[in-house]
Amino acid sequence: MAGRSAGAVGTQVWTIPNVLSMLRLVLVPFFLWAVVAGDYVTALVVLVAASLTDLLDGYLARRLNQVTRLGQLLDPAADRLYIFAALVGLAANSLVPWWIVIVIVARDVFLLILGVVLANHGYGPLPVHQLGKVATFALFFGLPVIMLGLAFPAVEPVSAPVGWAITIWGAFLYWWAGVIYAIETARVIRIPRVADGSRSDTLEEGG
Repeated sequence: MAGRSAGAVGTQVWTIPNVLSMLRLVLVPFFLWAVVAGDYVTALVVLVAASLTDLLDGYLARRLNQVTRLGQLLDPAADRLYIFAALVGLAANSLVPWWIVIVIVARDVFLLILGVVLANHGYGPLPVHQLGKVATFALFFGLPVIMLGLAFPAVEPVSAPVGWAITIWGAFLYWWAGVIYAIETARVIRIPRVADGSRSDTLEEGG
């Protein structure tokens, strides 16, 4: 969940933090299968394991000075895949309306289009905005809270409204962050390119 930041970003691939991030990605299909099958206890166990590896790889990356560009890409990618898997699995079981899935996916397609626009103007991806991190965390937290009630019906009267409130709020913030990215993209592409065209001034600090 947490993006890594450091003064120097390495280029190694097979570092311990990156291997842990790859393990998170490997667990995504098992998580999706468990959600679709309605085995929410297993889904939550997988999600907890993935979250622990996320915390561990972030700690090790800083501790061992092994922050890499690949790690900075894998972390948010894994978060989004878990969010999508939870949404698709719950929607497939008619527990979440498909319009929420469309809203979340449409925002990332929107950001992909912004990335293409930036690339066409010679810029790399924009740094991750803090609001985007909060939105992702809200979705990453809200959906499992909903599943907690499905796994343990005794807590559903509390977990369902709390989980839905966090999820809806997260979806709103997700698009709000998307609007901010669009405004920033419009600002960046209007900046005259007077420096080295191979260098992106939007890629100084990834999140």
